[in-house]
Amino acid sequence: MSYVLGIDLGTSSLKGILINRDGKVVAEKSEAYGVISSQSGYSEQNPDDWINAFNKVIFKLMNHTGDMKDKLEAISISGQMHSLVLVDKNGRPLRNAILWNDVRTSEECNTIISSFGKQVLDITKNRPLEGFTLPKILWVQNNEPEVWEKVHKILLPKDYLRYYLTGSFEMDYSDAAGTLLLDLETKKWSYDILEKFHIPVDFMPRLVESAEITGKLNKQLKNKFNFSNEIDIAAGGADNACAALGAGVTQSNIGLCSIGTSGVFLSVENDDTGTYEGDLHYFNHVVPGKYYSMGVTLAAGKSLDWFKNNFAPNTSFEELLADIDEISIGSEGLLFTPYINGERTPHFDGKIRGSFLGMDARHTRKHFTRSVMEGITFSLRDSLHLLQTKGNKKFTSIISVGGGAKSSIWLQMQADIFNIPVHTLETEQGPGYGAAMLAAVGCGWYETLEQCAKDFIDYKDVYHPIQENVSKYNDFYNIYQQIYGSIKNISHKISDNL
Repeated sequence: MSYVLGIDLGTSSLKGILINRDGKVVAEKSEAYGVISSQSGYSEQNPDDWINAFNKVIFKLMNHTGDMKDKLEAISISGQMHSLVLVDKNGRPLRNAILWNDVRTSEECNTIISSFGKQVLDITKNRPLEGFTLPKILWVQNNEPEVWEKVHKILLPKDYLRYYLTGSFEMDYSDAAGTLLLDLETKKWSYDILEKFHIPVDFMPRLVESAEITGKLNKQLKNKFNFSNEIDIAAGGADNACAALGAGVTQSNIGLCSIGTSGVFLSVENDDTGTYEGDLHYFNHVVPGKYYSMGVTLAAGKSLDWFKNNFAPNTSFEELLADIDEISIGSEGLLFTPYINGERTPHFDGKIRGSFLGMDARHTRKHFTRSVMEGITFSLRDSLHLLQTKGNKKFTSIISVGGGAKSSIWLQMQADIFNIPVHTLETEQGPGYGAAMLAAVGCGWYETLEQCAKDFIDYKDVYHPIQENVSKYNDFYNIYQQIYGSIKNISHKISDNL
């Protein structure tokens, strides 16, 4: 039986998932690497670390699956979005990659907003934020002109890895949409933005669909890995788009709730109108002709990690979450806002900070634990609320993935807070699985991604809203929505005095 390989180039590791024609995971291997933080707010990686990790993962997979060298047909890559990779005319990185979570570019964002902000929003459907690629480019222009003078191509992480595999420069639409350089309607690089910020169009790679085959694995690597046949390399896609595909989220009535370090609520869109005026991110999907909108909670799972590490360091997550269903909805009047790293959706506020409100002497660790989980889910409901009110969305189901899908208590909480049935996946492999699906379509196993999803994805459990709980949660959510406005000024004053 033949295979395809999905690669997930993440922030902390590179993961490879080998899939057979039945959509079953044959093997999965990963290799970790570090983040370079030379000063506060800086977050970088050496692109060579991605290459080394890829090579090690391939050898690990081949050692595990002996016939991979003869039966692998295609590879595709999911990658961390926004991170800037600048290469010279020889294809070598000119500096470390500046990652998506690097926040040194506030001044550059202010420049974009003051000089061209409305046009950028109209063209890209997204507002300038530190995480996007364009501000990082301007930072290099302003602070490292000697680097900028040598730039040949502007890439994102997965595109640099794919260049290593094929020797050609491309970028798919789902990743390009996160650069603030793509005209979402025309699906072309925006000459207006490029000209305004002195970026030669020749620096930008060729735009392609995510399942398009961009080339064959080069002969040197084919020989290095001892592959017996030619390997197709598909373009790949942005990690959130690939995660949505890997969860079967290809239709507009199905939402995706992903609780990892950050939290994402994602919805497929059928057109390029971008009606959210920048209140939600709006990007091209890996599914041709479709788009997706997305709200982000900056510290979702991280809030629970923070709570555990500081207040229950010797307790496992299983012990921490055990029996919290004994605590009543609303944690007996204890509300938590997960703004411990600032917040993205819907507030876009880097100075806001988290809070517990309503504490009294009867509250125990279980109350605080449940309150953290409820606060994270309320924050994700803020994104759902925008989709329902500004996008007029009507969801029939939500697919839950990540840490929030590992607890039956939390899954029922999501169903009750969202008031929508919540489904889990039989096999959850994240963005790498979506990348493997792109490879499967690219090499001809399926004609469309929708057909592939129908065969590859199986659902496991479903949690239906309990209407009594829904009513109680609505009351607490209405209070939760008032907290930001009540604490904003105080939080900003504290931040300004640090």
